[in-house]
Amino acid sequence: MRSPYRTVLRDNAIPTIFDLTSHLNNPHSRHRKRIKELSEDEIRSLKQKKIEETSEQEQETNSNAQNPSAETGNQQDGNVLPLTLEEKENKEYLKSLFEILILMGKQNIPLDGHEADEIPEGLFAPDNFQALLECRINSGEEVLRKRFETTAVNTLFCSKAQQRQMLEICESCIREETLREVRDSHFFSIITDDVVDIAGEEHLPVLVRFVDEAHNLREEFVGFLPYEADAEILAVKFHTTITEKWGLNMEYCRGQAYIVSSGFSSKMKVVASRLLEKYPQAVYTLCSSCALNAWLAKSVPVIGVSVALGTIEEVCSFFHRSPQLLLELDNVISVLFQNSEERGKELKEICHSQWTGRHDAFEILVDLLQALVLCLDGINSDTNIRWNNCIAGRAFVLCSAVTDFDFIVTIVVLKNVLSFTRAFGKNLQGQTSDVFFAASSLTAVLHSLNEVMENIEVYHEFWFEEATNLATKLDIQMKLPGKFRRAQQGNLEPQLTSESYYKDTLSVPTVEHIIQELKDIFSEQHLKALKCLSLVPSVMGQLKFNTSEEHHADMYRSDLPNPDTLSAELHCWRIKWKHRGKDIELPSTIYEALHLPDIKFFPNVYALLKVLCILPVMKVENERYENGRKRLKAYLRNTLTDQRSSNLALLNINFDIKHDLDLMVDTYIKLYTNKPELPTNNSETIENT
Repeated sequence: MRSPYRTVLRDNAIPTIFDLTSHLNNPHSRHRKRIKELSEDEIRSLKQKKIEETSEQEQETNSNAQNPSAETGNQQDGNVLPLTLEEKENKEYLKSLFEILILMGKQNIPLDGHEADEIPEGLFAPDNFQALLECRINSGEEVLRKRFETTAVNTLFCSKAQQRQMLEICESCIREETLREVRDSHFFSIITDDVVDIAGEEHLPVLVRFVDEAHNLREEFVGFLPYEADAEILAVKFHTTITEKWGLNMEYCRGQAYIVSSGFSSKMKVVASRLLEKYPQAVYTLCSSCALNAWLAKSVPVIGVSVALGTIEEVCSFFHRSPQLLLELDNVISVLFQNSEERGKELKEICHSQWTGRHDAFEILVDLLQALVLCLDGINSDTNIRWNNCIAGRAFVLCSAVTDFDFIVTIVVLKNVLSFTRAFGKNLQGQTSDVFFAASSLTAVLHSLNEVMENIEVYHEFWFEEATNLATKLDIQMKLPGKFRRAQQGNLEPQLTSESYYKDTLSVPTVEHIIQELKDIFSEQHLKALKCLSLVPSVMGQLKFNTSEEHHADMYRSDLPNPDTLSAELHCWRIKWKHRGKDIELPSTIYEALHLPDIKFFPNVYALLKVLCILPVMKVENERYENGRKRLKAYLRNTLTDQRSSNLALLNINFDIKHDLDLMVDTYIKLYTNKPELPTNNSETIENT
């Protein structure tokens, strides 16, 4: 029964037993921050309540001013001084500034506006932040109007230094919301993507992978790390940023992966080794978002390989500039593959995708090369002027690059060497059972590559012959690279041939590197972790439930809640699936196993699956939780290099993460000032002339 003043129990009410202590046993729940989506009515109600509370507080402040003894009593009761009117206005003012910065970040609006050299002398052109601020003032925002009504028209309302300070706080608060969930889940992995240019400086994008409260594997972008040329300094700063600045406990890091091009690969391996020295369980692995062959090719320490990879990416990007360019390429493919229409159709479909990251990218490129050359030639020499000068000029440059003999030899050698790892790499990105069985096939892959290395003269002879045949087909002259001939200044050794040159500078170092890289990526610890995938019921079934997870799970023993009962629990887990009902299908992925209704009855299995799930080599089953990487790529693709900002990038990429404006304001006041001074007409102004 309800009354306007109180609520009482009905006479026939049945009491309910509530457990008010169970949350104390759950360490995650102590710090859990629940966010409820409010309806518009609820929001209006809360706003009205806040206005009423503010009014009451002001009345109380006035009352305390008239009655000092009452004020003293309030301070003793709450030990908190009420905000003065000036402090309230200051907080509302700062909140407006933070709202503008967050809006600019989410909408990817750069802080700066016109370049200084674009502005005629004597004119005041506000930057984008100032323009939005003025717009809100003109729209009637009272707090901002009162703050700036006496300020000169040509004054910068918010200094660049203050903008930077506020942006850093925005970035920190947004990142902390993600990292709070990471800390709650304990275990995580660190992944970096290729080095990017942000306003003229190189940065490493850093992502973190973890399993959230709903048992979903997530991969979130958490920020940029300034790149250092010195590998040892980079390793120290990388560790310091993650542990001290971002507050993650690396003792819980279970995997690390670095997607970088050849120029940076060796340095990131130093970072990986230094972290492994401190944290042996932070296994160095491949990243599921990158095909093994693309990963291996990127890391080959041969300049020609790096140049060829860059050319391939540029060619792919060129044809994706417009549907008309792709249609032009389709027409050339149709003509060339008249006698093999099925392959022609397949290649046309591949060309419409981002094919440079595929397992068989080099095989596709060799098949496509003639079509690419003919198409680029046609665009460059088109007499009907269908293409503008920019496109025609770019086509000429790319055609020159792909018809260089050095490029031809490089892609043919890469195609042949990486043919030995193609099936292995494809399995690593396949179903969970494919990944499990791939771990057992590594020995055979290494055996094949070692056999190639022992007979490199014979293999290279076949590869070079294939390259020369392809060059002849495209009317490309076989010769030594121009940069090499120029370096020799005419003192070439008589016995030096193109074949022997490319054997020593390309084939040998490429095969040697790939053998070593496979050994580094698939360490004994990594292979043991992959063997633990036999915990997944579908893999158990393929092994006839004759598995030995306990032996391989030793490396994660300290991560288990009840390690002493592991053997008995694994036995029960096998029996559960071996004697299941005929209508019950075996879960085929870690994702499915983690979402089983009774998974919590197997705490050790549950813990093992969570740790295995976050290894970078495991793919994210649900694509909606892989947004961090996709949004990062979109931000880089849609933002000019000189307009990129590491602070605004985080706001843009994580635009859907909840933010607390009051926390941002309080943090700013605490860190920088309790009473921010207004800029005067002599400070950061541009006088009208």
